[in-house]
Amino acid sequence: MSHSEKSDTLVFFVNGRKVIEKNADPEVNLLFYLRKKLRLTGTKYGCGGGGCGACTVMISRYDSSSKKIRHYSVTACLIPICSLFGAAVTTVEGIGSTKTRIHPVQERIAKGHGTQCGFCTPGMVMSIYTLLRNHLQPSTEQLIETLGGNLCRCTGYRPIIESGKSFSTESSCCQMKGSGKCCLDQEENESEDESDVCTKLYKEEEFLPLDPTQELIFPPELMRMAEEPVQKTLVFQGERVTWISPATLTDLLELKLQYPKAPLVMGNTFVGLDMKFKGVYHPVIISPSRILELQVVMIDANKGLTIGAGCSLAQVKEILTEMILEFPVEKTQTYQALLKQLRTLAGQQIRNMASLGGHIISRMARSDLNPVLCVGNCILNLASKEGIQQIPLNDHFLAGSPDANLTSEQVLVSVFIPLSRKWEFVSAFRQAQRQQNSLAIVNSGMRVHFKDGTNIIMDLNISYGGVGSATVSANKSCQQLIGRAWNEELLDEACRQVLDEVTIPGSASGGMVEYRRTLMISFFFKFYLEVLQKLNIRDHRYPDIPKKFQSVLEDFPLTIPHGTQTYECIDFHQPLQDPVGRPIMHQSGIKHATGEAMFCDDMPAIDEELFLAVVTSTRPHAKIISIDVSEALALPGVIDIITSQDVPAENGDEEERLYAQDEVICVGQIVCTVAADTCLHAKQAAKKVNIVYEDVEPVILTIKDAIKHKSFIGSEKKLEQGDIKEAFQTVDQIIEGEVHMGGQEHFYMETQSVLVIPKAEDKEMEIYVSSQDAALVQEKVASALGISKNRIMCHMRRAGGAFGGKLTKPALLGAVAAVAANKTGRPIRFILERGDDMLITGGRHPLLAKYRIGFMNNGKIKAADIEYYINGGCTPDESEMVIEYALLKLENAYKIPNLRIQGRACKTNLPSNTAFRGFGFPQGCFVTECWITTVAAKCNLSPEKVRELNMYRTVDRTIHKQEFDPKNLIRCWDECMEKSSYYSRKEAIELFNQQNYWKKRGIAIIPMKFSVGYPKTYFHQAAALVHIYTDGSVLITHGGTELGQGLNTKMIQVASHELKIPMSDVYLSEMNTTTVPNTVGTAGSIGADVNGKAVQIACQTLMKRLEPIISKNPNGTWKEWANEAFIQSISLSATGYFRGYQTSMDWVKGEGDVYPYFVYGAACSEVEVDCLTGAHKNIRTDIVMDACFSINPAIDIGQIEGAFTQGVGLYTMEELKYSPGGVLYTRGPDEYKIPSVTDISEELNVSLLTSTKNPIAIYSSKGLGESGMFLGSSVFFAIADAVTAARKERGLTQAFMMSSPATPELIRMICLDKFTDLIPREDPISYKPWSIPVA
Repeated sequence: MSHSEKSDTLVFFVNGRKVIEKNADPEVNLLFYLRKKLRLTGTKYGCGGGGCGACTVMISRYDSSSKKIRHYSVTACLIPICSLFGAAVTTVEGIGSTKTRIHPVQERIAKGHGTQCGFCTPGMVMSIYTLLRNHLQPSTEQLIETLGGNLCRCTGYRPIIESGKSFSTESSCCQMKGSGKCCLDQEENESEDESDVCTKLYKEEEFLPLDPTQELIFPPELMRMAEEPVQKTLVFQGERVTWISPATLTDLLELKLQYPKAPLVMGNTFVGLDMKFKGVYHPVIISPSRILELQVVMIDANKGLTIGAGCSLAQVKEILTEMILEFPVEKTQTYQALLKQLRTLAGQQIRNMASLGGHIISRMARSDLNPVLCVGNCILNLASKEGIQQIPLNDHFLAGSPDANLTSEQVLVSVFIPLSRKWEFVSAFRQAQRQQNSLAIVNSGMRVHFKDGTNIIMDLNISYGGVGSATVSANKSCQQLIGRAWNEELLDEACRQVLDEVTIPGSASGGMVEYRRTLMISFFFKFYLEVLQKLNIRDHRYPDIPKKFQSVLEDFPLTIPHGTQTYECIDFHQPLQDPVGRPIMHQSGIKHATGEAMFCDDMPAIDEELFLAVVTSTRPHAKIISIDVSEALALPGVIDIITSQDVPAENGDEEERLYAQDEVICVGQIVCTVAADTCLHAKQAAKKVNIVYEDVEPVILTIKDAIKHKSFIGSEKKLEQGDIKEAFQTVDQIIEGEVHMGGQEHFYMETQSVLVIPKAEDKEMEIYVSSQDAALVQEKVASALGISKNRIMCHMRRAGGAFGGKLTKPALLGAVAAVAANKTGRPIRFILERGDDMLITGGRHPLLAKYRIGFMNNGKIKAADIEYYINGGCTPDESEMVIEYALLKLENAYKIPNLRIQGRACKTNLPSNTAFRGFGFPQGCFVTECWITTVAAKCNLSPEKVRELNMYRTVDRTIHKQEFDPKNLIRCWDECMEKSSYYSRKEAIELFNQQNYWKKRGIAIIPMKFSVGYPKTYFHQAAALVHIYTDGSVLITHGGTELGQGLNTKMIQVASHELKIPMSDVYLSEMNTTTVPNTVGTAGSIGADVNGKAVQIACQTLMKRLEPIISKNPNGTWKEWANEAFIQSISLSATGYFRGYQTSMDWVKGEGDVYPYFVYGAACSEVEVDCLTGAHKNIRTDIVMDACFSINPAIDIGQIEGAFTQGVGLYTMEELKYSPGGVLYTRGPDEYKIPSVTDISEELNVSLLTSTKNPIAIYSSKGLGESGMFLGSSVFFAIADAVTAARKERGLTQAFMMSSPATPELIRMICLDKFTDLIPREDPISYKPWSIPVA
């Protein structure tokens, strides 16, 4: 390197502006730089690991050889700024804003209602924007691949996809047929004439056209830099790490000699994650991104393809696509297998960043490409100062064998992938928790080469990922099969040999041992069928596979969802200015899409602010012997460490401490916090705090443990009606069983966030917090500091999602931060990392149910005796109320004349579980539907017949003696039956199942009776403050919090309607405890109900004051009336107070009018299941919901769709996994999978019931925030229906019970067949499992 110059100047552009950074720190990523240095806060922190897409930006580079500009999306959290030399970065602020102009992508995602909380929206916008920069009219396939790396927890994706699809020339509407007119337009016109039903939530004709000439130009200076590259080695020296970027291969090889342990970093998708999450430290990092030899692409028409190790996986995908189009099918077998894996490998952003060489060299155990490259006889081209060398990419290399590995001085330059031969077949397989953007559970590459013109094996290779610490090959098995014919005898022998050779111990990391073993041979069976089919195509002498088997060879496609949304049109005579009942865009929709909506951590830095990092317990139950902070305090930037000793007054209470005091009661409990000048310094110091523990027994983790030790929270709750004992004596049949249901992580996109600013006088403290209950934060902080509430000012403008997870937890975290601010006297910014958030804050309660059901042979249920146990975790939190709700709502839509239900909340040594959307209802009623399904099976009846037979039909009383009318419940059920064409589709499914053995379809329809609100009146109170200014503008404040549910939008609609002024004249800023005191948490689906009443009352008070003025001057303007009121000394400010709905519950008597009203609904879902892998595809869902009069149909339908999708996650894929020591494994999007864009139904239709009223609520509306969650169970029961069909065909007719969630593992292992029978099963007591079920 001596002959090359060194440079420490980093040059790149952000949104068209030049950035010159000297001595750039390699540990600073682009996300941090944008947010903290450039103050571009539109790009959000969601997970820090590239798994959620919230921080998506576009990077553009000029390729001097092709003279083209390449635009690609990346996750800014993984991009070191040092890697940006010569790049142009575009953020959401750079494409449009309300101050200049908004971009069509921003406009369409906002006006198309593709934003709710808005935290994920900038990332969605930038993914679609980048796609459009590369493809002006993208295909739907390109759109779905583009959005695969972006997660949304609120919307359910449908409106986001529609917004992106509006730029495409394709349509999923089957009636388009080139006419340019959609069938839905015709349907809408017809239906409007007939029944006043609307089907449009926005007007596409108002959308701005896409004009590519208006985009930011690529900086000419960067073009010149690329055309005339300076042969300098760039060196950036940070606080701990040095980044070196050589310009030539020679320089790179010299650097490898000088720094043999330094990793090579291209996309930083592996090394970066290790450094962030595993604490791996590299003093020197070498970046070879500027070396042309690593970007080479060479095609030899006779031999194959050589791809540079520095090419991104997205580039590899493009190259392989071109090769497949150019060469005959028989020559591109390996390329097709690789391309199949690349379509679902990670998300688009990671594929754009990760390099082929990095993917290979990292040797990830679950690599999707390495098993295929391994069987494909690929060659690695290496370079060192000693010259060029080639080594095979085989299992020895992937296992890291010393004799088949790179030396420390060698560099992988390129990879040679040979063309396949005529009688050679290559296939790839993978199965993951989610179809897209999910690491495989098991994957495989398989290759067979036959003697020309025969089915005799000349060569066979099988490699697996996900079954060991590296890619594993079944070489011994393959060798023994050479010379054999490709027939069923070989299949049976191969499966046995592979299972014998490739073993997975029972205690293996990742668990799912039997499932992984099953996948190994299920994949081989698929390969066997594929090859048989191809042999038959080549030569008809060889038999084709049975028609019933053919469908299993087709992977579920990445299809673009579509559907309809119908609602009741507003009255024809309603004034255009009156917004109530109209599908109005979210108040902050445009600001969400431009990145201008400010969240807690977007607030500008406060002078002298400190960052807080947590030190959490590593033991589930232990005494704290000592806390040594000396090493942490000695680190740079550390100001102080805060423990329980520093709490001025109340350290929480006996049940739940702010800081652990004397003992810890779960893994993840906060022991102390570190306050430092930067976030990085705080995190580094937190790792250096040394805590000595002494373990305490017992450690209780599971519900069964708690029952055994009688460890409970609160007293047992019980309800009973009828005569259980007598009823059981008179029934025809009795069934008994258990249902297990796992918990759920909230996964709000914005993690828990709080900013505390201590004031200089009178012990005042200003708190900005992301919370559903700012008053509770105020209370906890006041209690901890020993001061009165009137000194604590809490502000809550918006939260990036909450779902119940920001009801109680922010109060604890706010108090923790306030104690730190009190001790240091400086502002404290406390933003939880995603992993810490998931570890500390808990989620939905896991549930164990025991049931005994008595019923007649016709399916009529006469008696039910139910016990519920929920895992509450280590503190009470909301657990007692959750178990109460689960019992009160358990009956769902069914009249069970003799019913006894009992419930307990279990106290365990897990982080405390808390409120979650639905609040006990999704668990309790799921159990009910489980035993309803079992009763149907026992009676040999269809589940829908048993549901109909036992449904409430007339005005009646619930289990808690509350009267209700089920008329709308029956209407929802009947309309759902009709709209879904249930019976005709059921017939079609039965035919499909007869014609397909390894794939089965299922359908289920589920009714719902959901109760909103609380069993206590004071929880329903609300207040509002409305000001009219003399210019006619109106400011409203209320006690509710905007969480993405559109509450503020509805409140503006209410004020506009009541005051008879345009919405544009009404402004709503934030909720804060200084303007509206003593508020109640926004939850229970009643936020719009009660706060709307309060706003309405305040507005009506003002209008009453203005009446004399208006009557005297009826032709005056609103501004004139306001001015005249001021002149007459009439107050233009009013409070509105709503006392709340009258509700109560007497648990001694077992009765009460517990809830103000019920929301009714029904959902029908259809799925297709792959019985060999356990994968499933959601084909169609029809939802009918009783919304009565919707204040805003767009918001209400968005809430239904979002809740339904969250419910699909709960019941089919979201799985929390704990170690036997109580450690939560699933602490980020890599391990914990929420639904992504391809997991929602291909067709999703939502219909709001028309002509219904709810006189108790404002404008006869209903609260719909939670109810849709349970309807996600229709997908679970459709899966169960498909599994039933599979088991029945295999001769398994006995009833079975599936736990929730119905993951691929559960589905596959319950579809018993000859392959599951082959799996060796170890005695559970012979090993320690990797994870344990806690329900």
